Amino acid sequence: MINFQYARANDVADAVRQIAADPGAKFIAGGTNLIDLMKEDVERPSRLIDISRLPLKTVEATAVGGLRIGALVPNSDLAYHPLIKQRYPLLSSAILAGASQQLRNMASTGGNLLQRTRCYYFYDSATPCNKREPGSGCSAVTGLNRMHAILGTSEACIATHPSDMCVALAALEAKVHVTGPAGDRAFALADFHRLPGDTPQLDTNLQPNEIVTAVELPASGFAKNYSYLKIRDRLSYAFALVSVAAALKIEGGSIKEARLALGGVAHKPWRNPAAEAALRGQAADPAVFQRAVDVLLRDAKGFAHNTFKIDLARRAIVRALTQAAQGTPQSQSSKKIR
Repeated sequence: MINFQYARANDVADAVRQIAADPGAKFIAGGTNLIDLMKEDVERPSRLIDISRLPLKTVEATAVGGLRIGALVPNSDLAYHPLIKQRYPLLSSAILAGASQQLRNMASTGGNLLQRTRCYYFYDSATPCNKREPGSGCSAVTGLNRMHAILGTSEACIATHPSDMCVALAALEAKVHVTGPAGDRAFALADFHRLPGDTPQLDTNLQPNEIVTAVELPASGFAKNYSYLKIRDRLSYAFALVSVAAALKIEGGSIKEARLALGGVAHKPWRNPAAEAALRGQAADPAVFQRAVDVLLRDAKGFAHNTFKIDLARRAIVRALTQAAQGTPQSQSSKKIR
């Protein structure tokens, strides 16, 4: 049994005060990731600060035509929220492709942003892992690495980020709002998560004494031409081998704007502005999509067991872009490896 103290935060300011006073403390809301990590002896917080009753559970319109999503909005509530389904169906699709209904009922928006990798070596405290114990080595590089990254890797870590929701948020160019002792600040989603480099233990640029308060969506939700495609080993609860969030704005038969984000392939949701630029102003056809894929995957590097991901990603991207262009988003079937 891991001994820890428990406290409840009365408001956001109280939560910040409590986390700043105890560097060994952790926030807990739904607990769908943290409790697993504690059970596996990966996380050993000195205190759990319960933030589940903070007033961060609303979805509200912003002055610039977007939406502000409270950090404690449950994933299920967000996926089925009328405004999300109507204006940001890409986000709804991505959330519903992740986890199980029971987990989505508990998991929070902020917690989804902060969930940690599902790399088996990270969870196995008997094996070296730079993310868990900096400087100990990366067992995945020479181990079983079928689920691991092909983009943005380093010698220190080849883990992948597990979230589906974050892939859609990356494509939508969401912002993450946080607060701490120094006040409020906001990140572009692209700047919130980190690549491993030589500090893989740092998943995000959030400071230890800060709390996520909201996610902000811009006015444009690409509600007509979008697709979220998740390729996994089984259709039920499983993490992505490759996932693709594709969003297009098509006018007069050509692509006016394009967004493309990948999951299951890197330490963070993966975007490449050059690949999106290769789509703009072009016809929505397979040859154009292939050229964008060439740009997006040009630096992809496989390891012993995951080189198949490169070709899998190539085919998945073309398929997702084709579905987005045709206005026929991915259904909840035929997403598994057969």
